[in-house]
Amino acid sequence: MSDYPEASAAPVEAFEPPYYVAVFTAVRSQEQSGYSETNARMEDLVNDVPGFLGMDHAQTPGGLGITVGYFRDADALMEWRNNAEHRAAQQRGQAEWYQSYTLHVAKVERSHGFTRVHAPQSATAG
Repeated sequence: MSDYPEASAAPVEAFEPPYYVAVFTAVRSQEQSGYSETNARMEDLVNDVPGFLGMDHAQTPGGLGITVGYFRDADALMEWRNNAEHRAAQQRGQAEWYQSYTLHVAKVERSHGFTRVHAPQSATAG
C-alpha cells in the first residue's frame, strides 16, 4: 500500500537541537481513492512551511507506515498543524484512508548522525 516514491538510502540529517519531530504512525484502510494525490499535495504544502526541515518515511511489510516530520521550532509545527488543506486531509484520512493512527510530537534535545564515507576494508592475512 505504499504510495511513497522509492526512498533514498539516507535518513534526514541530524540537526542542531532543539527542534521538533512529529511522528505519524498509521495502518491504512482498504479505501484509498484519492490518497496518492492528497499525499503528494501534502508533501508540496509542508515543504513551503518556513522551518520545515525534512521528512522520513518507512513502511513495514505488514502495512504499518511511519512518517517523521522535522520542524525547526514549535511555530513551524503549529503552522503545519493549522494549515486548512492539511486539516481537510486529516478529516478525510479519518473518514476513509486510515484504519488507525497515532501522532507523537516531541522536542528533540539531542541529535547526531553517522555516514560511512568509504566501504570498510577487510583484513587479510598475507
